[in-house]
Amino acid sequence: MKALVIEEPNKAVVKDVPYPKPGKHEVTIKVENVGICGTDIHIFKGEFLSPYPIIPGHEFSGVIDEVGEDVTSWKVGDRVTADPSLFCGECVFCLTNRGNQCENWGALGNTIDGSMAEYVKVPSRNVVKLPDSMSFDEGAFIEPMACVVHGMNRLDLNVGDRVLLFGAGAMGQQLIQSLKMAGASELVVVDIDQDKLDMALSWGATKGVLTQDLEKHINKNTYPNGFDVVVDATGIPSVIETAFEYLGKTAKYLQFGVTSQDARVTLDPFKLYNNDWTVLGSMAINYTFIPAFHWVKEGRIKIDHLISKKISLEETIDFLQGPRDSSLFKVQVKL
Repeated sequence: MKALVIEEPNKAVVKDVPYPKPGKHEVTIKVENVGICGTDIHIFKGEFLSPYPIIPGHEFSGVIDEVGEDVTSWKVGDRVTADPSLFCGECVFCLTNRGNQCENWGALGNTIDGSMAEYVKVPSRNVVKLPDSMSFDEGAFIEPMACVVHGMNRLDLNVGDRVLLFGAGAMGQQLIQSLKMAGASELVVVDIDQDKLDMALSWGATKGVLTQDLEKHINKNTYPNGFDVVVDATGIPSVIETAFEYLGKTAKYLQFGVTSQDARVTLDPFKLYNNDWTVLGSMAINYTFIPAFHWVKEGRIKIDHLISKKISLEETIDFLQGPRDSSLFKVQVKL
């Protein structure tokens, strides 16, 4: 079968690889759509914890092509998506509902071969059936939505909280809808792209601010008490350092955007102590795939408008190498 393989940092090829035959309690899925995630780009650049060579891709949908031994819940032809998480289920973290911190953590496309291929093998327990009303485009969007759900669970937003969000890309747009649904009052969004801010305003933001105009619109005069919640969805260290400047007393900060492993930021520990700040991380998915699926299935979160374009496996190499168009939201690979 054909697959995109990252052979080493900054080197990817499309080539033939063996078909992933399912083992016991596994199914093999014929891939239809794969979303390109910021993590895939970090993997390509050698900035993540992935081994090499590896087939990336963890946001996907498709059709079951083959079922392995002792699989009774699925049949060939079922339209599906799948949680890429690979938790051991036995360590202290898994046994206390913290699977994303599993001592043996793994994920399709992150630690083992993923879905940027014609076929991918997954544990049958991870599979979720797509209703006829849900497209393969939407099915490949459940995984990033599951990351948002985990972030929202970590944040535990209070109804009426005033929120400042940095980043209005695909993940930021999902956060905007989710923060609105969860009860944010004021929701200010900052980005470098006016079109993205316009979309943010149409889906729940109360104010959009261009990055270059940040100090003009968000300052001690306009927001003397800062914000109750500040969220970074960019993963850019300089933006993260700036974000901390807008935390009010007893505020919460959520690091949602993924940085490179060697990124560092400076934080004033006295302010952290004196202002009673809460600083939170949000790592991938933590048993949130099914809740995200239901949120999308019932139309609570809309995602179709976030798919900017679809490309081939071969075109994906150029996309990973960049430069990328900052106006794009989600790009999916169509197999």
